[in-house]
Amino acid sequence: METRSAKRRKLWFVENEIEVNNNGIDRISDLPDVILHQILFLLPIKSIAQTSTLSKRWRSLWSSFPDLDFSTINPLGISSNTAITSKRPRDLSFNETDLISQVLALRDKHSDIRTLRFRAHLSFSCLNGLIRRAIRHNVHELDIEVATDDYFNLPRCVIKSESLRAFKLKSRYRGFRLPLSSIMKDGFRSLHTLSLSLVILFDEPSLLDLFTDSSFSHLKKLNLDACFGLKHLKVSCRALEDLTLENCIQLHGLDIYGAKLERLRVASCFDANCDKTWVKINAQKLNILRWEYNAVTGSSSLENLTSLHEASVGFIVLHEDLTAAKLQSVSNFLAGLCHVHCLTLESPCIEILSNKNYIAPVQPFNNLKSLELQTGFNKHNVHGLACLFRRTTILHTFILKIINDYKIERRQWNRDLWDLYTSEDEQYWQSQAQTLQPFLNHLKVVEIHGFLECENEVSLAKFLLKNGKALREMTLCTGHCNRDSLRRQKIRSQMMGFSWASSNAKVAFH
Repeated sequence: METRSAKRRKLWFVENEIEVNNNGIDRISDLPDVILHQILFLLPIKSIAQTSTLSKRWRSLWSSFPDLDFSTINPLGISSNTAITSKRPRDLSFNETDLISQVLALRDKHSDIRTLRFRAHLSFSCLNGLIRRAIRHNVHELDIEVATDDYFNLPRCVIKSESLRAFKLKSRYRGFRLPLSSIMKDGFRSLHTLSLSLVILFDEPSLLDLFTDSSFSHLKKLNLDACFGLKHLKVSCRALEDLTLENCIQLHGLDIYGAKLERLRVASCFDANCDKTWVKINAQKLNILRWEYNAVTGSSSLENLTSLHEASVGFIVLHEDLTAAKLQSVSNFLAGLCHVHCLTLESPCIEILSNKNYIAPVQPFNNLKSLELQTGFNKHNVHGLACLFRRTTILHTFILKIINDYKIERRQWNRDLWDLYTSEDEQYWQSQAQTLQPFLNHLKVVEIHGFLECENEVSLAKFLLKNGKALREMTLCTGHCNRDSLRRQKIRSQMMGFSWASSNAKVAFH
């Protein structure tokens, strides 16, 4: 006769779409704890908790389950990628703090916690209490997203933990403060991942002696987001492989040295109103660099980036503040990327390169094989493009993404006029043909997105067809705009009407 516990197990397995043996025998319960923990890991925390009612066997599994992810309950009522807000979260329909406390209290004293993850609105005393309980269970990974009624201090028990391997703390409101550097330096001995968001540093605006080998000897991944008041940061952890720095808008100085650093992302940082900002990067093994929406610094120094494979660069440009020193800083920054293989430059970069006071660096991009440019493609941008082309020697693929802004005036192509004279843009490109020979002799693939049959676009396409000896493919994409099909046909026929430098070239319109 089937017992009540057996019926409960069968019903639970059916509800959670877990197969039971055809003859009704419960083979799953006979599996080792480690295997069952792996199966339960695939389920939400609510379903895992329900297993404790199945039998004594399953009750012990729940009390020793090493991965506690309460974030699936989502009491904050917001998605994990929602921007930081100053508004207080809505009131909770239940007290998640009590729920987590009860779960931790029921655990076996000798059962370690591998992962504890939760999101909640609670007081600092409650947060501190939950963290202390997790530390007593030798938690390895602690991932917390929290909103509080007031600023709070980072719990010191986290710093002193010898079991913690990964610590992620995201504060939505109002933010938290770090202890003194002297206290921080004595902890985190076993930490390999650290992520902090919404840190208040007005009382201690410089972190020059914290992220060093002596403090974080095992740190491999570091993420700092929204460090308000941070003015100077130095990171020189020997084991660090991945570094992300975001939304540090008061930053004046950034010094990064990483012998093993492979990935670096810096976004929305630096004080745009300060002329004395600076950045130094020395990372011989750096493979990927993302420099996004950062204010132009007063000086830049990028050294030993000999392993750089992929880089994307974007600046926030205030033209009235674009001094000679900042133009030189951009030049030095791009010179430090001379070993890159794939490079993407966003629109403000092209505007800077086209500035009449900009002095291009001497170092060529000897390893560059793929170049992507995003630009409004004004008339004066032509000089910026030519400046880049002259520095490439083995470029294989060139992608131009034109940002079509209604504020940008561009002259429409007119075949009748072109039959009478050569346009100014076409004359300029032809005058550069000799100095652009290394670029033209290796270029094989060209893509122009946002192609609206304007004069400068057609001039560039014609120049590449006339002089690109290795050219194989040229794709002209108009996007979703409804363009004049007759005009497009005229452009196509004109491009077919002159001799191309490459007999293998093919042109496609999309």
